[in-house]
Amino acid sequence: MNASGSPVRVVVVEDSLVQRANLVAVLEADGDITVIGEAATAPEAIAMVAALRPDVVTLDLHIPDGGGQHALEQIMATTPTPVLVLSSTVQDGASIPAVEALVGGALLAVPKPARWTPAFEAGLRRDVRMIRRVVVIRHLRGRNRPPAPPAGSSPSVPAPGSPAPRATSSCVVAIAASTGGPAALATVLGGLTQLTVPVLIVQHIHPDFVQGLIDWMTKVSPIAVELAHQGQVLRCGHAYIGPGGTHLHLGRDRRVELVTAPETVHRPSADELFASVAARAGSNGVGVLLTGMGDDGAVGLAEMHRRGAHTIVQDEATSAVYGMPRAAARLGGADRQLPLPAIADAILTAVRARASTA
Repeated sequence: MNASGSPVRVVVVEDSLVQRANLVAVLEADGDITVIGEAATAPEAIAMVAALRPDVVTLDLHIPDGGGQHALEQIMATTPTPVLVLSSTVQDGASIPAVEALVGGALLAVPKPARWTPAFEAGLRRDVRMIRRVVVIRHLRGRNRPPAPPAGSSPSVPAPGSPAPRATSSCVVAIAASTGGPAALATVLGGLTQLTVPVLIVQHIHPDFVQGLIDWMTKVSPIAVELAHQGQVLRCGHAYIGPGGTHLHLGRDRRVELVTAPETVHRPSADELFASVAARAGSNGVGVLLTGMGDDGAVGLAEMHRRGAHTIVQDEATSAVYGMPRAAARLGGADRQLPLPAIADAILTAVRARASTA
């Protein structure tokens, strides 16, 4: 059983009857996961999740009548639920179907194995238990999203040539995330109402899907969200997402700096972003490390903390994967560990505190 004493309620979406029966047996093997519904097509999945309100959905991408990606986007648009994609179309975490699923709102994308082993089965149950705790929000990529406003009418995106919002201080916010990050970023950015400083963002994601991530964040964020470009002057009330294949730095004169060195496992790297903000902004920095696997960002966040910045990590209960936040906390780099829904308010409070002392 989970911490609440109740089983994890799961809807399984899989068109193969044999595969579905096997998956149900695997999930229910330990007695703390209960499959409450089974769907074979996209429309069935969308309707079943809306009717049953499960804790978790496991989703095959190769299903009839619209496909799993369509089902995912509709579920996240109408009944936001933690989704684990389990599909033979996913080769690894960097494959295009996996990344598209993550951009669409899935928390994990796992390759369906050719041969099921006890270790894989135990890991799958562990993943289902883990993502049950994650807070997810409505994702408007699906066709049920409202129509986009006419060009120039969005209050969060100034018209070309208009002055940037006035800064309250020289503060800069830096946010980094990895596994489970797109959904976490959407929650954080969605709460940054009337933020008057720039935000730099690193998300570990395939370069081909950075624009898709930006499109999603634009839908949920009250501040403007755009791709970072070399030499840009940072505008207050704007968020800049680093492109794939380069590190995102805070450069001189509050400009975007994109560099290819050093070669790291992740590029852009959270450590590189945080270290640059520590060096350029010092105590006027606010650093936030969200859910993610591994330890990228821990050293950089600790450096921000050492320079007097305010540093926040997502807590274990709301993280899809607690690796990166845990590593930062162990290094003593976190002023606060907070549940995901509380992080946006904490950022705004830290920015206001720096404005009052400027």
